[in-house]
Amino acid sequence: MHIVRQGLLCVVLLTLLVGCEIVTPEPAVEEDAAIEVLFAQSTTGSTGLDLMLAQAIDSTTSTIDIAAYDLNISTVVDALVRAHQRGVTVRLVVEGDYQERDGPTELQRVGAPVVIERRDPYMHNKFMVLDDRTVWTGSWNYAYNETYRNDNNVVIINSSAVAENYSAEFEEMFTRQLFGAGSPADTPHPQVQIGEVEVQVYFSPEDNPQRQIVDVLKSAQSSIYFMAFNLTDNDISDALLRKQREGLVVRGVMETEQSTSTGSDFDALQAGGVDVVLDGNDYRMHHKVFIVDEAVVITGSYNFTRSAAQSNDENVLIITSPEIAARYLEEFSRVYQQAQEAQ
Repeated sequence: MHIVRQGLLCVVLLTLLVGCEIVTPEPAVEEDAAIEVLFAQSTTGSTGLDLMLAQAIDSTTSTIDIAAYDLNISTVVDALVRAHQRGVTVRLVVEGDYQERDGPTELQRVGAPVVIERRDPYMHNKFMVLDDRTVWTGSWNYAYNETYRNDNNVVIINSSAVAENYSAEFEEMFTRQLFGAGSPADTPHPQVQIGEVEVQVYFSPEDNPQRQIVDVLKSAQSSIYFMAFNLTDNDISDALLRKQREGLVVRGVMETEQSTSTGSDFDALQAGGVDVVLDGNDYRMHHKVFIVDEAVVITGSYNFTRSAAQSNDENVLIITSPEIAARYLEEFSRVYQQAQEAQ
């Protein structure tokens, strides 16, 4: 009887498996949404990201949710305090290593709620959601050096669907106290179509963005340009080396300070023929960017490391848009030229 029941169970399971297929969710479509890209470029004077963000904060009317590795620059902190004092709900999740910086302490002083992430792995996000509609994200920490000395990029997305993704991630950390591998993979809209621009949103480690990054690199047909603050993930480096052997243009800039850190793949990439150089910024080249086939941009808080893949809280955008890719290629050309001049 036990054997019969086991056999019937197998038949039922097989029927269910045959009758089901993995369905990729249809992308959310928003024709009235918009994307803007900004860069912190100390060498060209094109900076002031803090002033622009403060202006956006001053325009909010209902909510501001912040996930910040570091929050310390006074223009942004003061704007958040003003928002709280005029009745906007301001909430912060901050990395524990930076809990005593001006942002967390000032917000706590005026009574805004602050959650401090105290695990050993980092809460490495740098994003804000304004009025459940506008997302600021990228490589930029809200600190002085990050704004006026380091190389960084910011993506501003006005999209309720993208904002819903980031709000869901924020609630996991702020309300449910779920971080790292404990976070559920439940991003509401992994793909969002904004006019002709496709935006994919992933959170690490739960959404496994490392796999998505490697897949995009493997799909490259003509070129890969990259700016990497840190690159120690062998799967990513192997994909770059493979494309180099296939004859594609593979060219990159890596942060000098991190190139000698344990596990850095800088030497291996150079030895494999990849045109990779060390940056020329006297402070830090803090980008985490790939530009593939001059059409796809990968960016976010995610350094290309095993820690980012397996334990840190991170976010990644994969943006398909030749126009946006062109903006990042301009920044790459500037950073690459500066690196060459510093050799």
